[in-house]
Amino acid sequence: MAICLSKKNRIFGLHTNNTSYVFGVDGLGLIRHIYWGEKINDLDEFSLPVLCEVSTNDSVYEITPEEFPVYGGLRYKEHCLKVNFSDGTRELIYKYIGYEIKEEELIINLADTHYSFQINLHYKLYEEEDLIERWVSLKNSSEDIIEVEKIHSAQFHIPYENLNFSNVHGHWGAEQQRFTQRVSYGKMLVENRRGISTHNHNPYFILDKDATETNGEVFFGALRLSGNFSGVVEQTQYGETLVQMGINSHDFMLKLKPKKEFTAPSIISGYTNKGFEAMSHNLHNFAKKNLLRPGLRPVLYNSWEATEFKVNCEEQIRLAKIAKKIGAELFVVDDGWFGERNSIDKGLGDWYVDKDKFPKGLKPLIDEVKAMGMMFGIWVEPEMVNPLSQLYKDHVDWIYHFDTRETDTSRGQYVLNVTKPEVKEFIYNMLDSLLSTYDIDYIKWDANRPIAQSGTDKAIWYKHIEVIYDIVKELKKKHPKVLFEACASGGGRIDYGILGIFDDFWTSDNTDAYDRLKIQDSYSYIYPIKAMRAWVTDCPNFLSRRNIPIKFRYHSAMMGSLGIGCNILKFSKEDIKLSKELIEEYKKIRPIIQEGDFYRISSNSENNYHCFQYVKQEEAVLFVFLPQSKLGHRGIRVRLRGLQKDKVYSFNYNGQQLKMTGNYLMKYGIDLRLVGDYDSAIIHFSVL
Repeated sequence: MAICLSKKNRIFGLHTNNTSYVFGVDGLGLIRHIYWGEKINDLDEFSLPVLCEVSTNDSVYEITPEEFPVYGGLRYKEHCLKVNFSDGTRELIYKYIGYEIKEEELIINLADTHYSFQINLHYKLYEEEDLIERWVSLKNSSEDIIEVEKIHSAQFHIPYENLNFSNVHGHWGAEQQRFTQRVSYGKMLVENRRGISTHNHNPYFILDKDATETNGEVFFGALRLSGNFSGVVEQTQYGETLVQMGINSHDFMLKLKPKKEFTAPSIISGYTNKGFEAMSHNLHNFAKKNLLRPGLRPVLYNSWEATEFKVNCEEQIRLAKIAKKIGAELFVVDDGWFGERNSIDKGLGDWYVDKDKFPKGLKPLIDEVKAMGMMFGIWVEPEMVNPLSQLYKDHVDWIYHFDTRETDTSRGQYVLNVTKPEVKEFIYNMLDSLLSTYDIDYIKWDANRPIAQSGTDKAIWYKHIEVIYDIVKELKKKHPKVLFEACASGGGRIDYGILGIFDDFWTSDNTDAYDRLKIQDSYSYIYPIKAMRAWVTDCPNFLSRRNIPIKFRYHSAMMGSLGIGCNILKFSKEDIKLSKELIEEYKKIRPIIQEGDFYRISSNSENNYHCFQYVKQEEAVLFVFLPQSKLGHRGIRVRLRGLQKDKVYSFNYNGQQLKMTGNYLMKYGIDLRLVGDYDSAIIHFSVL
């Protein structure tokens, strides 16, 4: 059984295919962590030794490895929960009440010893993926409001010191820059305080014991929350490393009303002793199986770089015809189709079709796109409003603001207070009307600025994103075929909270094909390839000013869900021909890329090769990139991963059709040599 209980010792065991997670109730009634690691079947072997305080400055409460530490008493460590009761008491004392088991979910019931306040710890198992989803729910059974000042969803105990911590840093145009640093004494914090999105850090943790791609112990967790989060990593004085993650307590206060419940966002967590590759596969498989909409993502064309705000029906039809010619399956009109939207300063909030640009509405364009056999998509930014819009003039009180302060604009925008029922209703009705009026298949939902002047409700930071989730969920119920893309001024909204509610991630506004290799590599550690939108765009790139050959640009973008953002009106005959060939090639290998297992392949060459591989059943695809040749022009031997060792694979390289066993390809590999700057190759392997 996956969930086990030793009633004699009051110890609980959670077992996946390869791991065990064990905790128990000790003599003081505290929920104490015991073990997280490789699978141990016999729960009766575990016990809860009596803990003694080190001194009067190191009480039992301080040294006990609690599953869910709360604020109060002689606890000075990081706590997951802090509340204020109506009579002024500002500490919790919990007692163990009991447990429930619902299919693959264990619930530990705790309650305050004096107040009618319950804490429920939830553990849900995904056995095949070796993952545990953890969260906490609170219930106020009293007659008074209880203020929740801090709530982290879970605490994790790792029985090692001097671990390596990994996350990403970055900013707009440079998101997903992976970093690793050694954990020592003191605390490490990753967080977001902006409300809407962050390009700086991401809501997950990876802690490893000098692991590699294929070996070593890795502990990890991804928070299912967009918006304000915080994560704390601490190496304690008692020989372990702690991790907490949840809603950021910065400027946060949730007023839990009488008889109401609150459920915190969950954390998808796991352990492996097989390195980062196994971690990524487990998370990717979880997402593909439990969150992502089934079916392949279409090849899209987006008209932004071709037209920017100068959108008109005739030119969009011209673009659509060329997009169809090269093989696009989805045509997306970006910003500029609505209101008086001729710059970033106007129109946002006035969601009516611009009659000067589309005299007969969007229908003539959509009809043309549909007649070509393509899907149709459109860009929106529903959370924002321009001060110059009619919407703002009519509803000045709909934005986040303080009456006595001037409200900050950013990118010429205010943020709508979506937690107001009338604002939520407006956004839903606007999008519902758009989707009901027009045959739209794809919504690109953008969000280009953070929240400021957030008002008096300190829970607004969390409530805002919950409203966005609710709107999209309701829209998808009524319009189930529509795909939604999460965009936040680039890759600001990449997280497991929005994944599954939205179908695609816009990874970065930086579409430089060389920069994207690093961005996409960092993304792949936690997030599934299927949801990663990657575009081919014009050169010189608007950010890097680099000129990169079109084949390299396509190959870089073909590593995810392929999109094209070039001004294809300026394409030469050769560009059209090559685009058509490469998109056709992508469609053949797309099931392997979007639905297969992803491998980061290490390089043994003095040259700076970048190698990535995908495997699905009896097929594999290898991407090889050489951004710049170094002196000596050395090649590379690539040892493939994940093949069936006894099967013979056929593949074409340099015009030769070759046959090799999976065993040979994984142990010896293949010798490859790219030449010059920005050379790249894709090799497709199939079992004979």
